[in-house]
Amino acid sequence: MAAGTVDRADDPSGEPLADPARRARLQALLLAWYHRTARDLPWRGDADPWAVLVSEAMLQQTQVARVVPIFASFMARWPTAPALAAAPAGEVVAAWQGLGYNRRALRLHRAATVITSEHGGTVPEDLGVLQRLPGVGAYTARAVAAFAHGLAVAPVDTNVARVLARLHGRALSRAAAQERADALVPDRDPGAWGQALMELGARVCTARTPRCDECPVAPMCAWRGQGPDPAASSAHRSRPQARFEGSDRQVRGRLVQALRERPVPGPELSAAAGEPDAERVRRLADALVAEGMAEWDADALRLPR
Repeated sequence: MAAGTVDRADDPSGEPLADPARRARLQALLLAWYHRTARDLPWRGDADPWAVLVSEAMLQQTQVARVVPIFASFMARWPTAPALAAAPAGEVVAAWQGLGYNRRALRLHRAATVITSEHGGTVPEDLGVLQRLPGVGAYTARAVAAFAHGLAVAPVDTNVARVLARLHGRALSRAAAQERADALVPDRDPGAWGQALMELGARVCTARTPRCDECPVAPMCAWRGQGPDPAASSAHRSRPQARFEGSDRQVRGRLVQALRERPVPGPELSAAAGEPDAERVRRLADALVAEGMAEWDADALRLPR
């Protein structure tokens, strides 16, 4: 094949990466690029399953740059699941400041409690057991299994699903994306492979402005920027978030932020939340209590002890 030519030969099965030789070439190209250019992130290369679980919990819907400093301080404070389980839930929520989506802090604390009480303080290896931990879904379970335990499984997030749809040149359902991801996992170093796919989607094969000219696996891509983007109609595609300004999520966030500083008496809740509708604020405060995110102490709302 001439230099610069895109290798798009059709496979009789209709799967452009079904041929073992083509898969091996894809794996070699992507892994070489990853080992040469990967970002130096504190949770990469760490085989500690607890550290991987914490990082994945923090990275859900949160930019890497915001996670890095908080991850370091969080792990220094609670280096093991039993250490976190022994801490008051309110302290964990307080330490989550800057990451958003505060429910994740509570779920991670609950997961640590289950890991401590049911698994001897060790993050389990089995996918099914991992997925039964609070706040751990299919993606996070596979990430821990691959990155920490070295199992040949493929975590599929939005970035990975986008890369897969473009490589295959077709829109993919969630099940189809997972099936194709699993088929591509190499026998050696599945953790690095999973990280490489994520890195490619985050830095090169991006949603809005893919840099196909810089892509290390462009010769293997069935799309390569030509025609309709197959990722645009795939199940894992990113969707615009609902308006944040003035939303219940914004008011809840303000309440939690106020509680990080001190307990807030009931009459001061509206001011703390920046919301004049006292009935709305009380409803949201009660919802935080029902979720275990806060508790009433006499007539003051506080983080849980």
